[in-house]
Amino acid sequence: MLLLFVSILIYSMSFAQQKTVTGTVIDDSTNEPLPGVTVVVTGTTNGTVSNFDGEYTLDVEQGQTLSFSFIGYSAQQVLIGSENTINIALAVDMEQLEEVVVIGYGQVKKADATGSVTAISSDDFNAGAIITPLDLISGKVAGVQITSGGGAPGEGVRIRIRGGSSLSASNTPLFVIDGVPVDNDGIAGMRSPLSTIHPADIETFTILKDASATAIYGSRASNGVVIITTKKGTKGRPMKISYNGNVSLSLIAESDVFNADEFRNLIVDRYGSGSAAVSELGTANTNWQEQVFREAISHDHNLSITGSVADQPYRASIGYTDQQGILLHSGLNRYTGTVGVNPSFFDGLLNINANFKGMYIQNNFSNQGAMGAAASFDPTQPIYDEASPYGGYFTWTNSDGTPNSRAGTNPVALLDQGLAENMSDVYRGIGNLQIDYKFHFLPELRANLNVGADYSSSEGYNLVQENAPWSYDIVNGGGTDSEYTQDKKNELLDFYLNYVKDVE
Repeated sequence: MLLLFVSILIYSMSFAQQKTVTGTVIDDSTNEPLPGVTVVVTGTTNGTVSNFDGEYTLDVEQGQTLSFSFIGYSAQQVLIGSENTINIALAVDMEQLEEVVVIGYGQVKKADATGSVTAISSDDFNAGAIITPLDLISGKVAGVQITSGGGAPGEGVRIRIRGGSSLSASNTPLFVIDGVPVDNDGIAGMRSPLSTIHPADIETFTILKDASATAIYGSRASNGVVIITTKKGTKGRPMKISYNGNVSLSLIAESDVFNADEFRNLIVDRYGSGSAAVSELGTANTNWQEQVFREAISHDHNLSITGSVADQPYRASIGYTDQQGILLHSGLNRYTGTVGVNPSFFDGLLNINANFKGMYIQNNFSNQGAMGAAASFDPTQPIYDEASPYGGYFTWTNSDGTPNSRAGTNPVALLDQGLAENMSDVYRGIGNLQIDYKFHFLPELRANLNVGADYSSSEGYNLVQENAPWSYDIVNGGGTDSEYTQDKKNELLDFYLNYVKDVE
């Protein structure tokens, strides 16, 4: 009886604390109602939105905290007491209104920007083990779709701004890094053209979506523009050293396939115990997926130094990324470095931005056909066969001893026989000098000169062993040996005059 009484008392007290709160949200300067204000109980998913008249209704518990937020206004939090009506006046957040965005012809206040422009700062970036820069803003921008280009180490992502516009031509937007348009096609042996930048060095992304915002870039910007601005030093700040690092573990969920015993039973049931198909079965119990996949451990590091000398700011950084692939033997090693100075002279009339970014990447490629082969190859067969002339790997053969191309290829052989012979080394450097001058006799007029260059070079080779079964040719023998080199350069010379005057 006592336990029942206590339970009823606790339930009654809890029930008594639950109530419905109503109220109105207004602008504190105009007293006008604010529709669309988000009202949420802090730490929960319980929330609502104010209606056209600024009114809201929400079921809450006493002692909880209500949070009121609206774009362009400072958020407020209120502790729920005994009252049933909570009216809120939100104040305009001048810092948000004064926020600037980077566009093709300089910086403007976000409120004054024409065209469709979205800016994402480092405070809003996605957290976690980020290797590719665009992963920082995945899911953060309306109308922008970012999807993975694949699971290989250093693999780029696919980005579409307001969907694709062509079935045959490229739908990739133009990327501009610190004022330098970069080659979207990248270079041979490099999975992503944006691998040049370490994600920890990025300050903001600005997405230009429509024709009015992208006009200065011409036809190259027909699919939109992604402007990437890297971090810079701050005038008057003392020297500061920062380190960012992470270690990550990548796993893959194996496909649900038959093991050896289940596969044998299937063949016996289907063809009969005395059939030729049963006679071809082996005695092994091989989990091919365990043989080609691994638990991939990756680590990433970035060390930066910022400060100012003689009141002139600077920033430098170095980064290292070691990313293992979940497919055996695949991987990426990336070394990055940046140096930037942005001094100003003549009371801020002359501003200079000088930036250089360098990168070296070593890629190890694996035959991705091994993934499909691991899910379909006969689990009753062994990995190795000492009598096999094809590198000692079990291989299905025809009556004349040549590889049976229709029977599938040993997944381990696909990886090992082209192992460390499928590699590339890529070097890339991007630098620019941007000079911006406001005329002292006419401060509304400024001249901007931007000189930059984007150089990249790659070399790689792919050597497949002569006894690899998938490359066997009965006439010419087997194996392949190919090498490639490529050099690219893009140079920039850009000058414009900009006149801005506020008219009352």
